Amino acid sequence: MTSLSILSPSHLTNLTHTILSISHHHRRRLAAVLSSPTLFSLTLHHLLSLSLPQKILLIATHLLSLLHPLLLHRDHHNPPLSAAKMKLRDLDAVVLLLFLCETHQLDPDVLEASADNWREILGNMCSDNMLNSISGLWTCDAGILMPYIETLVRCKRFVDIMRNHNHLGLGVGKEGYEIPAARAAVVALRAVEVSNAAGEVECVICKEEMGEGRDVCEMPCQHLFHWKCILPWLSKRNTCPFCRFQLPTDDVFSEIQRLWEILVKTTELDVA
Repeated sequence: MTSLSILSPSHLTNLTHTILSISHHHRRRLAAVLSSPTLFSLTLHHLLSLSLPQKILLIATHLLSLLHPLLLHRDHHNPPLSAAKMKLRDLDAVVLLLFLCETHQLDPDVLEASADNWREILGNMCSDNMLNSISGLWTCDAGILMPYIETLVRCKRFVDIMRNHNHLGLGVGKEGYEIPAARAAVVALRAVEVSNAAGEVECVICKEEMGEGRDVCEMPCQHLFHWKCILPWLSKRNTCPFCRFQLPTDDVFSEIQRLWEILVKTTELDVA
């Protein structure tokens, strides 16, 4: 919440409207699942058919979509790429899964009932939650942002715990694990012309000077490289060869960590 407390009123208002829209969409999907016996049955069946690693990936993808709005308002030279839109079936599954977890945390005995009765039980609890939400809490910024932040933190804590269990086969390597840059991020890199004003510019990959007037690649951190050098580099790792600045990746877990570090770092800078 520290990063939110230092936002300007206009940024906070824009962020609140964005999160309110997202939260309403998630609530509508949960209400739709719980109000339809057929949709509930299909969603629960889909959820139960997923392996544990698949459930973790589902929550991680949801977490990534929750992180994006918190970073879009920041004036950063490397804003996050647009979050991939989840399939409706997966969104229904993850909001149901999170609601099941929340229900179990509040009252573990509730879900001891037969799964045939879950829809009615969860539907009643969802209705009570919605009634509490419209009692006045959701009319202020804190009332809108707090449930969103709490969900994000719970997902992040869960993903952090589970991604360290290598036997789950999540594709998460040890520390120092390298991941390619996202294709969309590479395609978006700028081509600039080397000028005299920059003086002698050396490509740190091949150690050769970049000739004046030559088109080269400029990374978001403003370091320059030959295209023939940087493209193979970024096909294996998402960092700048000079300063280790990180480009976005297509790996969900690595991207969560990258965005989380940006959020923490910019918050520390703003507070300082």
